[in-house]
Amino acid sequence: MSWYGNMPYNLCIVIVNYKTPQLLLDCLESLLPELEDNWVIAVVDNASNDNSVTIVENWILKHNQPDNIKLIRSPVNSGFSGGNNIGIKTVQADHYLLLNSDALVRKGAIQTMLNAISREKKVGLIAPRLEWLDGTPQESCFNYHTPISELIGSAKTGLITKIFKKFVVAQPVSEISRPYCWVSFACVMVKAEVFNAIGFLDEGYFMYFEDVEFCRRAKKAGWEIWQEPASHIVHLRGGSSPVKAQAKLRKRLPRYYYESRTRFFFQAYGRVGLLCANLLWELGWSIASFRSLLSPSYMPDTSEKQWRDILINFLNPLKPYIHPDNYGK
Repeated sequence: MSWYGNMPYNLCIVIVNYKTPQLLLDCLESLLPELEDNWVIAVVDNASNDNSVTIVENWILKHNQPDNIKLIRSPVNSGFSGGNNIGIKTVQADHYLLLNSDALVRKGAIQTMLNAISREKKVGLIAPRLEWLDGTPQESCFNYHTPISELIGSAKTGLITKIFKKFVVAQPVSEISRPYCWVSFACVMVKAEVFNAIGFLDEGYFMYFEDVEFCRRAKKAGWEIWQEPASHIVHLRGGSSPVKAQAKLRKRLPRYYYESRTRFFFQAYGRVGLLCANLLWELGWSIASFRSLLSPSYMPDTSEKQWRDILINFLNPLKPYIHPDNYGK
């Protein structure tokens, strides 16, 4: 089935909700003034099993938006990839904007992205400048994760970062529209042609690394991935997922993070690449641990039990993830 050309909508904005009803309403409030006649919003409730659906239904009726906002109830929580795929498959459009529920849309941001992606046939994905409420920009454009970047991240040592500078994943914020290897899917616009050419998001990922995997597939198929810094979207990081907050506090990360990491490195670099990524991460962790013994002020960038958790699914990298609802069972 073709997913582009003469579709009912020019743009479908897909928002996945999982127990974040107030964040979602704030997001919708910022979207309403921006909607055009041939745009539609698809809200996918990922089996929140709280009062999210009722809250959103009431909000839609209060604002008289039953035609512009489609509320889709998923019977299961299928994660970021699965939830977005439900929205994409439910509404046929020429373009899709995948938008986190913890995002706020600045005036003109979506139309700016739409204009930019429409100008260039080779551009299949485009992302905005992500920023905090006060306008401070966030790093949201990246190089690929590689075994070397695992060493850089776990070592957190200036000399190593300098030597392997070209392998650093997070790229500096730019004021110029330009291509990248991949961009954050907290907000990204995708041409329907891309889905038609390479398929949808990989539902083998519950959350994390699905964005870099999808971008990697798109680039292999000949599509370019750009950022348009003239488009501004507020991203309240951590609102829709606990991972960034836990990482900042160096607490243990959810199992699904490591399952996704293993899956990506295996898919991108094979078993040898996955092994190298793990070994280099452990090497960097050893360096960081040694530094922390020499200097009490030095703080490694590793989470609790990460040295062990990176080995999750190593022997079976494509093993289906364990659903978070089943942790501890």
